[in-house]
Amino acid sequence: CAQALPATCANVRPAAPINPRPSPSTNPLKMQPCDPSSAFFGFMGVASAIIFANLGAAYGTAKSGVGISSMGVMRPDMVMRSIIPVVMAGVLGIYGLITAVIINGKMEAATYSAYSGYAHLAAGLTVGMSSLAAGLAIGIVGDAGVRANAQQPRLFVGMILILIFAEALGLYGLIVGLVVASTAEGKGKNLCSSYA
Repeated sequence: CAQALPATCANVRPAAPINPRPSPSTNPLKMQPCDPSSAFFGFMGVASAIIFANLGAAYGTAKSGVGISSMGVMRPDMVMRSIIPVVMAGVLGIYGLITAVIINGKMEAATYSAYSGYAHLAAGLTVGMSSLAAGLAIGIVGDAGVRANAQQPRLFVGMILILIFAEALGLYGLIVGLVVASTAEGKGKNLCSSYA
């Protein structure tokens, strides 16, 4: 061709090779296997939820209990009425327990993605830290409130309202934590293949 028609041969391009259909093993869109270390973040979320919530409940119970004990020496008739801060502090531990059980139930060893691990860690920290903050508030208010209520019974309604709003902080964290943990179940599926 180059000897007969050099001008036309310059415009001739060699045919492109026909690419075979990529096999599943060489498909670049194939999912990566799930990272086994993703479960670390999920279990840290479980631990964070129950540990920090129990820390808040323990502080609220202890701080309020000191005030109730001091007040009960002079006014033993008001001890049962002043036990409300202890009950409200104990509920914070239940928030952490509920979240930890729910997160643990959504964890699957072989198909647990990093997205799910991060989401469950965030959910656990949200509930745990919110309950810790609520426990600090309940303990301080409960201690001062029961002492003041023993001297002025009209302060009872105000003390209860303050405790309710302090408890609401933990409830806000529980709601957000459950929403994050529940939505992560759908969004975190099929992001990686089973490593087992």
